[in-house]
Amino acid sequence: MRLWSICFEWLDPIGLIALWRESLLAKAVLYGFTKGYTKHPQLFRFKSYSKPLPAINTYLFYIKKEADYRGYSFSNSKIDNTLVDKRGFPKTFTLTLYLSQNS
Repeated sequence: MRLWSICFEWLDPIGLIALWRESLLAKAVLYGFTKGYTKHPQLFRFKSYSKPLPAINTYLFYIKKEADYRGYSFSNSKIDNTLVDKRGFPKTFTLTLYLSQNS
């Protein structure tokens, strides 16, 4: 599982698609829908946040936003938009730092 803390526009098409899929897996883990990956180190940044579910949904929202810009069709139904912080991420960011300062 690789969950990048870089600007999504820097990812090539395969990287962006892989990030989307890996992030959906992370979301499933955080929601308790899987038995595996629960202690995966890539999840620490989301688990350390006081509200991990808004964090992963916000992360997915901005991945999808980049995908939309590129003309890809990632499903909006995979994101709980009621939990998304739509104020915008900086071009490069550390997710935990950004979310802890903007919650």
